[in-house]
Amino acid sequence: MSAENFRDILAFLAVARERSFTRAAAQVGVSQSALSHTIRGLEARLGIRLLTRTTRSVSPTDAGERLIRSVAPRFQAIADELAAFDELRDKPVGTVRITTSDFAANTVLWPKLSQLQPAYPDVKIEIFVDPGLTDIVEERYDAGVRFGDQIAKDMTAVRISPDIQMTIVGAPSYLEKRPPPKVPSDLSRHQCINTRYSNRGGVYAWELKKGKRNLQVRVSGPWTFNSIYPVLDAALAGFGLAYVPEELARPHVASGRLHPVLKDWCPTFPGLHIFYASRRQSSPALSLIVETLRYRR
Repeated sequence: MSAENFRDILAFLAVARERSFTRAAAQVGVSQSALSHTIRGLEARLGIRLLTRTTRSVSPTDAGERLIRSVAPRFQAIADELAAFDELRDKPVGTVRITTSDFAANTVLWPKLSQLQPAYPDVKIEIFVDPGLTDIVEERYDAGVRFGDQIAKDMTAVRISPDIQMTIVGAPSYLEKRPPPKVPSDLSRHQCINTRYSNRGGVYAWELKKGKRNLQVRVSGPWTFNSIYPVLDAALAGFGLAYVPEELARPHVASGRLHPVLKDWCPTFPGLHIFYASRRQSSPALSLIVETLRYRR
C-alpha cells in the first residue's frame, strides 16, 4: 500500500470517529474541503463508497465499517508503539560512565547514587577511580568529578559538594619525635607522605595559603601513594605528616589519633563538581545522576 493510502485511511478514520468533516478537519489540521477531497480520492482508488453523507451527518457504509474494524486496531497498535518509543527516549535508561577520585567516590558518589540506583534499575552506573585528570572526551566517559578549579572552561559543571578544607596532620607518635612545624619551611625537616596523581606527572606539591601568600611546597618522605586513603593510613601509623581533606581527618583528630599542624596555612578548595562536555546532549540517565548529586545548601 502506498504512503498516500496510509495518510488517506487515517483521514477516513478521523471522519468516521468524529461523524463530522468539520471536527475531523480541525483534528487533522486541514480544511474541510481538502479533507472531503481526500476521502473522495480514497473511495475512487478503492472503488467503493466508505461514507454516507447527508446535509446533517456523516456515517460509515457497511464497507466503511468493515475497513474501520480491520485497520483501526492496527493503526492504534502502531501509534501505541511509537508512543512507547517516546517514553523510552525520556526515561532514564542506559549506562553512565564516570571517572572520579577515590575521595569523591567514597564521600559523595557512593552515598548518594547507592540510594538512587534501586529506584532506577535500568540505569547502570560505572565508576572509575582515577587520581589523574582524565580527558573524559578522549577516554569516552560520560562525566567526570573533580574540584571546581580543575575543570576545563568548555565543560558544563555542576557543584556536588561544599568547598573542601584541607589540613596537615600527624600522629602523636610521630610528633613526639620532633617539634611540629610552625611555618611552611619547617616541612623540609619532616617526613611527609607524598601523593603522585599520574604516572606521567610529578609528585604533588602541597598547596598552602595564608592571606595573600600562596605557596607550593615540595615535601619528601618514605612513602608516596596515588590515593588519598593510604596517605591517611600512613599518617595514622606514624610515618609522617599528611596533607588531606579535613573531612577525612576529622574523626581521627576528634579521637586524638591525629593532630593538625600549620592550620593557618591550610587552604580551602572549590567544591567537587560533576562535569561533562558542553557540546554533548545530556541523556536522561546522566541528567538524573547530575540532579541526584547536585549540592543544595
